[in-house]
Amino acid sequence: MNKLKLVMVGNGMAGVRTLEELIKLTPDLYEITVFGQEPHPNYNRILLSPVLAGEQKIEEIILNSYGWYADNNITLHTGWNVTQVDRVRRVVYAENKSGEQRTASYDRLILATGSNPFILPIAGSDLEGVLAYRDIADTQAMIEASQKYKNAVVIGGGLLGLEAANGLMKRGMSVTVVHVAQWLMERQLDKTAGKLLQQSLEARGMHFRIGAQTQSLLGDANGRVKQVVFKDGTHALAELVVMAVGIRPNTALAEKMRLHCEKGIVVTDTLQTVTDARIYAVGECAAHRGIAYGLVAPLFEQAKVLANHLAEYGIGRYTGSLTSTKLKVTGIDLFSAGDFMGSSDGSTEEIILSDPHEGIYKKLVIRNDQLVGACLYGDTVDGSWYFKLLREARSVSDIREKLMFGESNIGDVGHEGHSKAASMSDEAEVCGCNGVNKGTICKAIKEKGLFTLEEVRKHTKASASCGSCTGLVEQILMFTAGGDYSATPKLKAICGCADSSHQDARDAIREQKLLTNEAVFKALNWRHPTGCATCRPAINYYRLSTWPKLAKDDPQSRFINERSHANIQKDGTYSVIPRMWGGETTADELRRIADVVDKYKIPTVKVTGGQRIDLLGVKKEDLVNVWKDIGMPSGHAYAKALRTVKTCVGSEWCRMGTQDSTSMGKELERSMWRMYAPHKVKFAVSGCPRNCAEAGIKDVGIIGVESGWEMYIGGNGGIKTEVAQFFTKLKTPEQVLEYTGAFMQLYREEGWYLERTVHYINRVGLDYVKKKILDDEAGRKAFWARLQNALEGEPDPWFEFDKAQVDTRQFEAISV
Repeated sequence: MNKLKLVMVGNGMAGVRTLEELIKLTPDLYEITVFGQEPHPNYNRILLSPVLAGEQKIEEIILNSYGWYADNNITLHTGWNVTQVDRVRRVVYAENKSGEQRTASYDRLILATGSNPFILPIAGSDLEGVLAYRDIADTQAMIEASQKYKNAVVIGGGLLGLEAANGLMKRGMSVTVVHVAQWLMERQLDKTAGKLLQQSLEARGMHFRIGAQTQSLLGDANGRVKQVVFKDGTHALAELVVMAVGIRPNTALAEKMRLHCEKGIVVTDTLQTVTDARIYAVGECAAHRGIAYGLVAPLFEQAKVLANHLAEYGIGRYTGSLTSTKLKVTGIDLFSAGDFMGSSDGSTEEIILSDPHEGIYKKLVIRNDQLVGACLYGDTVDGSWYFKLLREARSVSDIREKLMFGESNIGDVGHEGHSKAASMSDEAEVCGCNGVNKGTICKAIKEKGLFTLEEVRKHTKASASCGSCTGLVEQILMFTAGGDYSATPKLKAICGCADSSHQDARDAIREQKLLTNEAVFKALNWRHPTGCATCRPAINYYRLSTWPKLAKDDPQSRFINERSHANIQKDGTYSVIPRMWGGETTADELRRIADVVDKYKIPTVKVTGGQRIDLLGVKKEDLVNVWKDIGMPSGHAYAKALRTVKTCVGSEWCRMGTQDSTSMGKELERSMWRMYAPHKVKFAVSGCPRNCAEAGIKDVGIIGVESGWEMYIGGNGGIKTEVAQFFTKLKTPEQVLEYTGAFMQLYREEGWYLERTVHYINRVGLDYVKKKILDDEAGRKAFWARLQNALEGEPDPWFEFDKAQVDTRQFEAISV
């Protein structure tokens, strides 16, 4: 049977998404040919801004490589411009820059020609150095200009213009944004939010000419732009001018084909052109019910319907999209949806929360007891929930008094731990651009063994488009791939990749001196050559604890918190907990913390149960500077490591104290603070049997008595409280260090990954631990020596990035 011939003009995001969906439904129905005008495979146009800002490279934003086209038997012609289409003979004619010509016949034709940037029709617009901002070529030209010139003017204060301005500023240019409207991003924000955005960007060094109208551009003797002239007679220096004043659907080819065009190529609910049923249009070039969409989410919705129709399923209809805008512009959170401006006829009501000092503004618009619009600035954590209420068109009369304060304050939702993701239903949408819900992501993580954000993006496309849902996807990845288990792992296979147990893996690594994950997987006949979310972190830990200094850490085999070196929170921000030795601090440290809170507008400061200070709500792009400005060691509050050593004031201050518990606790913490373990570890030191530091529920508890110290092990204050067991009496602080370190090293070498000390002791027996530590002096000293050797030279991940293999690119702000 001969295949039908499908030709697509355009190789952008909407068109290629159509092909992806089509191939899923019917991979063999069509012989597919694609003509792309750019000399590149399909790439994420939304991520050009991070490329401009130097945060990503071109190859990192490619969505579908040349290999993908070949694997799916798609003939791709890059660098070819379709010049005409013979609708009678059904033939497409194309030409490249060299004048070569090609033809392709079709049974079905997709026009995915996208849009063109609008260039102001003013004198000087054809000067060298005057650019639009639309594709890779524009981006590369701006990067090259930033290396030679100092002054740039961006005309247009919408999303695209601000992205361009941000990128050029990061490239070292002095940038002025010219915007004719009264406030920035007037299509996405109201006046109040727009002014807050302007203030924030001005604080970052961006300049603005609000309300200015560009009259002409002047050039130098070499024909390069040098000045922007405004209608009021003023001017601005500019060796680079970027026009970001809007886009227009690219209908030139369609008009030449005599297809009906009005605000775009007019299409039906099946994305067929109204002129020719064999020809379809999708994406920014299409006009559906009088609307040409420019956001990626509705374009992908169109792609799904079109693929469904091409696959001859005939059941899908595109009826239009309710759009929302959720963005990050230089680290500033914005969200808007629906009729956020409200009506002047009195038919709408507005609920407004405004806190200019904290940079937070929220406006909800209600009509007939239904939420019809939302505009959020500075705090967008509930944006997706508001958007859901908009789409459902449900009455909000029963929750109106709590509506402004978000989903967590409605009914029994509550704040479930640190993660909003944990409380979401499987049906809840996570990625609006690609229509991906939580259940789809969780299923992919579990079934395919996904472990990194890039893997999730590859398999589900969640956060692969605009990137605004990245924080939420990371949360889902964290709790799905790396739950904080408190029960002892069973003596069974580590995961579905292998038949080997945790003990099998530990033994093989020790006996065969296996130093890499790959060596372990090969030696133990792993079914999945690269492992999965369950086995990779376990094997990585076993190698490091067995062969310190020889085995190399694989950061990509750690959970997301350990890769970011901070705890991700429910809204995608992070918490930072600096280390305070034994819970003791100084006025200087407190001043630095206070200054950081003010400088980075950190919303919450809380004292933890472990006698430290937690800074909650830190933006990911601010983490590096927060660590630097605080100047205190990492508290490892995010890691399977020594977290805290809780102390009371002890004999130094307390009239009841028998021992100097604060000094003892500080010594313990300083000697083991960079110690990674099978699970998190907590110590406590109390200065007397009154036990104010709660040493009886810690992994190691030290209690001061008249004759010295009592040592307890295996306590746990988690989901199920476990009381620590008495282990031994010790006389000197040196003994406390030695015995604690020896026990920790025994646990490090023999514990199974995600097994708490209490479960390790229950598994091997307390008598076994006593035999190893108390009865064998030489063995105990050897354990203590091995721990000291392993910790010697261990880096602080907050400051020694290279040595700790911290990829600092993850902390760079992405403007989308």
